[in-house]
Amino acid sequence: MAWIKIIVKVLILSSLSLVVTSCAIRGFGLAPITSIDYSRVKTIQIDDFPNRAEYVYGPLATTFNDKLKDLFMQQTRLQLVNTGGDLVIDGEITGYNQFNEAIDASGYSSKVKLTLTIKVNYENTTNEEENFTNRTFTAFQTYDSSRLLTEVQDELITILVKDIAEQIYNSTVANW
Repeated sequence: MAWIKIIVKVLILSSLSLVVTSCAIRGFGLAPITSIDYSRVKTIQIDDFPNRAEYVYGPLATTFNDKLKDLFMQQTRLQLVNTGGDLVIDGEITGYNQFNEAIDASGYSSKVKLTLTIKVNYENTTNEEENFTNRTFTAFQTYDSSRLLTEVQDELITILVKDIAEQIYNSTVANW
């Protein structure tokens, strides 16, 4: 019986060391690895993205603007400023559309695809090689056509906005 206790202790200690090592590599809850040179870059300016899509859903612009700013504040040590940021992100919501995605055996639509498109400009005042203009980011979700858009819209907007905010983050400060 004593050898079983020893084996269990060894397994627990081994598992614990793996957890501690993996947490140390990922930063143990700190901001993920970015390409930000914090010795030169201290601030970020994220302008509000107006909704210029043909179909306008009222809460979309506010939801997107808040999510984008929150993501950068949670994942970096940058200070959000209204003007004169070391990094500047601006753009506009250019598309919010739904299309029939699939047809069932009866010839009617069975799935609808909801697409969100956002155009982004990025300026890094400390490294102009990273700048880009009018880069398009798109995300989509499908839903069953037996449901109305108004039933699923808020849930899908949350997913689409999160997806595009992460794409923008990865394309700017994570350099993916």
